[in-house]
Amino acid sequence: MIYIGIDVGGMSIKAGAVDENGNILYKQSCPTGVERGYAAMIQDMARLGAEVVEKSGHTMDEVKSIGVGIPGIMDQRTGIVPFCTNLAWHDVPILREFRRYTDLPVYVDNDATVAGLAESVKGVSAGTKSSVFVTLGTGVGGGVIMDGKVFSGSHGVASEIGHMVTVAGGHLCTCGKRGCWERYASASAIIRAGRLLCAEKPGCALMDAVRGDIRAVTAKAVLDLAQTGDEDCTRIFEDYVYHLVVGLTNLINIYDPEVIVLGGGVSHAGDFLLNAVRALLPKYVFFKSMPYARVELATLTNDAGIIGAAMLGR
Repeated sequence: MIYIGIDVGGMSIKAGAVDENGNILYKQSCPTGVERGYAAMIQDMARLGAEVVEKSGHTMDEVKSIGVGIPGIMDQRTGIVPFCTNLAWHDVPILREFRRYTDLPVYVDNDATVAGLAESVKGVSAGTKSSVFVTLGTGVGGGVIMDGKVFSGSHGVASEIGHMVTVAGGHLCTCGKRGCWERYASASAIIRAGRLLCAEKPGCALMDAVRGDIRAVTAKAVLDLAQTGDEDCTRIFEDYVYHLVVGLTNLINIYDPEVIVLGGGVSHAGDFLLNAVRALLPKYVFFKSMPYARVELATLTNDAGIIGAAMLGR
């Protein structure tokens, strides 16, 4: 048997035919076309799924299920996506819509959750029973794997780890609360700190790196300078790592996973980030004489969404 995995983003829809072991047999993509509405997008998902199966040399009779990863959540009780900003979806009946094109079982979950599932099947956390995937991008997302299965909680929102409060009364988050972890541990947090540095110290190395355009500050620009030893960007990086570790410690205390996997844009800093996190984490773990989760970098990158979505049905 094989599985169809579909990774839906604001810019593209990617689909793949995937075998039992998480190997992609064939994949292809098309533009999302958010402006067309959900019905057209779901029709494209179904079409792409059928095409990748055919081009992989298999038939739809060999497909066990279809899995879909979306940048939002689905109410597992109703099959409705209540809200998905990047796709401009509100109360979208995704399962009912899929029934227009297939009778196969369809499973839908958050994109960070399915990426975590992919890493636990085919990536750096393969072979473990419990892991937490943390995506460090524009925001902070997560995927929790317990006993080899996705854990999304009673209402499908258990992996919204970016919105746990780590700084009481802290900065206002886009969700409306104050002090959410993603306000301090996302790529956006690094960008804000970098822009503030440029505004307060226009002669800094970061300002030179972006040629005087504060709007051109990126997390990568800050991290690259921190790696060279620039004092200003090193301070930003050290503050970032502190806030990242505070959140990781909370995840260890709550879930006690075997592995925590770091993904997303910030993780591209590689060993520079990983070594800093590993060096600071022991200071904050609660049971200092007990083993605790090892921290690793994600390995599947762009294929994680397809593999993880497909594995929802396994």
